[in-house]
Amino acid sequence: MYVKLNGEMVYLWRAVDHEGEILESFITRTRDKAAALAFMKEALKRHGSPNAVTTDGLRSYGAAMRALGSEQKRGVGRWANNRVENSQLSFRRRERAMLRFRRMKTLQKFASIHANIHNHFNLERHLIDRQTCRDRRSAALAEWQILAS
Repeated sequence: MYVKLNGEMVYLWRAVDHEGEILESFITRTRDKAAALAFMKEALKRHGSPNAVTTDGLRSYGAAMRALGSEQKRGVGRWANNRVENSQLSFRRRERAMLRFRRMKTLQKFASIHANIHNHFNLERHLIDRQTCRDRRSAALAEWQILAS
């Protein structure tokens, strides 16, 4: 995914788990093997080695996976990475409301904090009834207020 930073395109790399929670966010100016390798090393260091990695068809992913020695874990499919693509929607909505980002550091900080907040308050409303959603949202807010203080 790309983001505008003072009119210049920068790339937002994200790792998403099987439930749609954003595990890692990483900002780079390039979208090449070195950037993919740096992102994957950071994600693997924090979250361990997964059983499978689903990516889009970008060739730098394949080169980075070869360099890490786990090319056989990579899966590429036409709709396989929809969970990652759909997790961008809330970020895009917030980005539009903020108008734009001016510094790389603030963009990185916003991306990581936004991921944490989104993961905490994402209740998958379409799977539960209204009262349960309200109860869970209240519990999430109470927990967030305890953590923030």
